[in-house]
Amino acid sequence: MPDTVPAYRRDLYSRAAILDPHPHYARLRDLGPVVRLPRRGYALPRYVECRAVLRDHDTFVSGAGVALNPVTNRMSRNTTLGSDGTDHRRRRTLLAHRMLPRALRTIQEAVQRRAAETVEAALRAGTVDGVALAAALPLSIVPDLVGWPRDGREHLLDWAAATFDALGPLNGRGLRTAGANLAMLRYTRALVRDRALLPGSAGADVLLAADAGEISPAEATALMIDYLAPSLDTTIGALSAALHLFATHPGQWAALRANPGLVPNAVNEAIRYESPIRGFTRTVRRPAEIAGTPLPAGAKVLVLYASANRDPREWDDPDTFDIHRDASRQLGFGYGRHGCAGQALARLEAGAVLTALAERVTRIELAGEPEWLRNNVIRRHARLPLRLVP
Repeated sequence: MPDTVPAYRRDLYSRAAILDPHPHYARLRDLGPVVRLPRRGYALPRYVECRAVLRDHDTFVSGAGVALNPVTNRMSRNTTLGSDGTDHRRRRTLLAHRMLPRALRTIQEAVQRRAAETVEAALRAGTVDGVALAAALPLSIVPDLVGWPRDGREHLLDWAAATFDALGPLNGRGLRTAGANLAMLRYTRALVRDRALLPGSAGADVLLAADAGEISPAEATALMIDYLAPSLDTTIGALSAALHLFATHPGQWAALRANPGLVPNAVNEAIRYESPIRGFTRTVRRPAEIAGTPLPAGAKVLVLYASANRDPREWDDPDTFDIHRDASRQLGFGYGRHGCAGQALARLEAGAVLTALAERVTRIELAGEPEWLRNNVIRRHARLPLRLVP
């Protein structure tokens, strides 16, 4: 790699950078389209290059792992996230068809009903934790779809967060999740071994595929984690971010209440503004070039979705939250073959909650100081005190 490639020597995974990442992204974008991260490969902070790499599946591959550390990459070989080509298609097809928009129509009424019940309960409480409000629907919908037993759900949020922490570098934060990740792996292996998954669920399909020899037992375990963890934290991150943004932008909330047809726009804009996933890595399969910068085979490239979604080269006034903006091309859920398989479900859940709130709540107000979750990859609140005014 030529010495002319600018280097960013501050740690993107320090406590300060995790709690307030956007100044770091701005500095990275100012340095150039390709930036060297000492000891961690290279980063793409701008929109055009991120989208191009996510589209080029043959050159920038996921099969060598999408984490910033070799340990997690080795452990991810049986996952959809960490695979390419035939393996990726085979694994994704097994579960993703249940999360396509046409398949989700069968649960749309149930999701809307649960969203209304969740909002009614929050209104009775008056003051609520926005993270709990955002988590209520995913925690009641996603485990049922995946087939997780009802008596094994108390650790799901902690386990999901640990899964994402491990996809960052081998820093202290990632290492501290080893116990939680091991516990989730052991529990999921037992579910597969004992066939303890809900009948008719996606997990039951996984067992049938294993019985037919279409996938291995190791793949079956990995697929259960692969679809459960991302389908929780991405939705919770997107919805809690939206709640925080509407609490701090009352004019935008008034606009949504006046025109509920803006709900899909609002979901996309919240994801653009505070992307639930900071970014994943790709490995350069063969010598390549990005924006005139040559990259050697084997190089690691960090695709920074969250930075791309605030790139002023792509977005007018990107640091402004505006639900009238067409943010449909945001990269918060990835793009291309590896785009989040559960994004239609996330939009359905987030949209249902925002619609129920718009029908019943005149104002969303902060009732205390929000706290961001300290996580290597996930960007979401850990605590979000809110007051809902009927």
